[in-house]
Amino acid sequence: MKADKARITRSIKIARGQLDGVLRMIEEDRYCVDISNQLLATEAILKKANKEILHAHIRSCVREGLHTDEPNPKLEEALQLLEKMLDQT
Repeated sequence: MKADKARITRSIKIARGQLDGVLRMIEEDRYCVDISNQLLATEAILKKANKEILHAHIRSCVREGLHTDEPNPKLEEALQLLEKMLDQT
């Protein structure tokens, strides 16, 4: 992985902590809107981490692959991931 591992790891740990908090909120039968807000915050962190990973992939692996005349599977992988992300919105 070419992205900043420390920053990505920190973001994923924060998201995991938020999900643990959401589980507690559900178990405590907390207000639905509060739970939803926490889920949205967690999604935002995960989307930001994924975006950073994809940017790093395109800047390194895909860029390297463009310097050949061979078919570029790295570019196809990146395009498939971007398509999945767009389908989720």
